[in-house]
Amino acid sequence: MITVRDILDRKGRQVWSVAPTHTVYAALQMMAEKRIGSLLVLEHDRLVGIVSERDYARKIALAGKASRETAVRDIMTSEVFCVAPSHGIEECMALMTARSVRHLPVMSGDHIEGVVSIGDVVKATIDHQEFIIEQLEHFIAGR
Repeated sequence: MITVRDILDRKGRQVWSVAPTHTVYAALQMMAEKRIGSLLVLEHDRLVGIVSERDYARKIALAGKASRETAVRDIMTSEVFCVAPSHGIEECMALMTARSVRHLPVMSGDHIEGVVSIGDVVKATIDHQEFIIEQLEHFIAGR
């Protein structure tokens, strides 16, 4: 079984975050610079939310608000679904599907270990399937 830990070992544990008092515009700038789709929202090193491009699209752009004048706390998602490093990728995919989220913070107790995205989970699934297929081909060919 492939775990979240396996994904983090491959992709790294870098976490990008903003404070709830930052502007949405500043958050969008950081997401664009880092080429990511979400940021964790930390207050005093404690996870209090997550803000994504989807939050911006639905709560700023479509609502006619100004991103330079709106605080992240006004659009962030406060109910954050997290996983542990020991969770399997199947559990991640099920949680992401059931809760309609694309990013899961990885937590060990109160410590943030990293973030996995739907892309990370799909890539790990495909890589694993390719490995299995290769092993089966070797078995069938008698190598």
